[in-house]
Amino acid sequence: MTRNDLALAPTEGAVMEVPADVPDVEPPTQMPAIDGALILRLAEAIETLAALSKIQDPELKVLTPAEAGDALGKTENWVKEAIRDRRIPFTYVGKSPRLLPRHIRWVLESGELMPHPQAA
Repeated sequence: MTRNDLALAPTEGAVMEVPADVPDVEPPTQMPAIDGALILRLAEAIETLAALSKIQDPELKVLTPAEAGDALGKTENWVKEAIRDRRIPFTYVGKSPRLLPRHIRWVLESGELMPHPQAA
């Protein structure tokens, strides 16, 4: 039984339609019992497929302003204002501003100050 079979299966109490070209067959009066183990196996398979479909490459992970603020040690509001004022790099996903790991690295590196060579 596939996922499509489950999606197309009639609900309890529903009467199945019999095609007109099969006059001798009577529709079943009750739905067959569904095996609980089968449902558990199907649920595990769906969860496994969902986990595989998630992006595994950390370079492709995008951060919301709140997540970027946590990574930078700043507030979400600071990140949003910096994006609005175009002080930090960002990208749009749809209409939402997002930051890539390289944007976070740029912010961290651009704020780095090296000691003056003649400082004691």
